[in-house]
This record gives sequence, structure tokens and C-alpha cells, in this order.
Amino acid sequence: MKILFSPSESKSAFNNDERLDKSSLVFLDLYEKRLEILNIYNEFIKTSSIDKISKLFGIKNLIDDKSLRRDVFTKGLIKAVLHYDGVTYKHLNYRDLSQNSQNYIDKNVVIFSNLFGPILAGDKIFEYKLKQGEKINGVNIEKFYNEHFSKSLDEFLQDDDILDLRAGYYEKFYQIKKEHTSFKFIKNGKIVSHHAKAYRGKILNQIAKDNINSKKELMDVNFDGLKLVEIKKIGLKNEVCFEIMC
Repeated sequence: MKILFSPSESKSAFNNDERLDKSSLVFLDLYEKRLEILNIYNEFIKTSSIDKISKLFGIKNLIDDKSLRRDVFTKGLIKAVLHYDGVTYKHLNYRDLSQNSQNYIDKNVVIFSNLFGPILAGDKIFEYKLKQGEKINGVNIEKFYNEHFSKSLDEFLQDDDILDLRAGYYEKFYQIKKEHTSFKFIKNGKIVSHHAKAYRGKILNQIAKDNINSKKELMDVNFDGLKLVEIKKIGLKNEVCFEIMC
């Protein structure tokens, strides 16, 4: 089973001697295509005004110094799943999982990065900031990855059941073209967003611990703190609705 996942705005800082190369990321044949976006980003950081960079990052009161404008290809690398540290990733609690569970996540979770596009959780990426939905010099990033990476994603996912745990925005990067499962979360009868972020992380944690490999196995899991309400068939999507009980 493959799980599609969102990144987070919040990211951890780090530094080491690893550098990005073709082997760092999934879809080796598309490395040069991915570099097009990374090079545009790199040049923008080096040459744009501090106000424009602040807008791109979604951060106010940036200090214009050498570290801000550092060439991204000289930065160290870290597993994508460790770079992101927002609510979802805190509840995933990757570092405390067993090695087998970490390996499961590394190989089976596809994260849709706002900069790198679709990557595996275990892929190595450099530290970056990019506000969701921002364009770089007019380049629509989600449209770029949708156009150039969808075929490879179709092939990558074709033999597996799929659980889509992405926030809706990331469907702009890739639309699933086969039957799949998604989860919706409600509390007191209302759809929730912040709670949903936490439960996406908790659910992935439990799936990895249980080594879930099929839709059938997935539907047999009793997720802590969740009560199954209904399952709706919406086109190719089987939408599973859970009530948050705590």
C-alpha cells in the first residue's frame, strides 16, 4: 500500500556535509526536470529583494544576510520525513518508531513538497522555506509537477492500494486515476482541520507499526480515538468518515 501525504509549513533546521544529487530523490529519470524548479528557486533567493523573499517564504521581518541567500545546492540533506515538523509530523513521531516501521514509511509514503514535488518520505532534501501556493517568478509549481510527474506517479502507484491522507490542496500536484481510500474527520458533527492534521500523523504512525499492506488490512484497523461513521463512494474515491471521540 502507498500513502499520499502533505508536507508542513513548519520545518526543522539542520546542517551536515551531504549534498543533493540524482540519487537523493525518487524518479531518477525526472531529476533534471525537478532541477528546473530548484534552480529557479535558488536564483530567486540569491537575487530577489528581501520583501519578495519574505512573501515567498510567508515570513515577516526576515534579516537579509549570507545564510538567507546561501546557494541551496551547498546545503546539507536530511530525510524529508525528518525535515517537516508541523502538527502532523509531531503526531507521526517518526523518531520513536522501530526501524522496521521507519523503513515502511521511508518506502511507502509519498510526500508532496511545495518545492520538490512528489518525493518519498525517505528521500533526502535540503532545508527550504516556501509558502503553500506561492509562485516563483510566475512559475506555478503545482501545475509544473502535475504536468511532468503524473505519468511516473501513475506507474509507481499502479500495483498498490492507495490511502490518500493529503490535504485537499495537494490534489493540484496529482490526481489519483484509480480506486483509492481517503479519510475525513468530524467532531460534534463538523469537519475539523487542526484535529485532522494531528490524526493524519497518528494514523500513519499506527499503519506503519501494523505494517499495513492492503485496503483490506487498512479497514480492519481500529484507530485509537476514532469511531467509524460511514463510507461513501465518490467516483474513484472511497471516503471513510471518522468521528473524533476525544
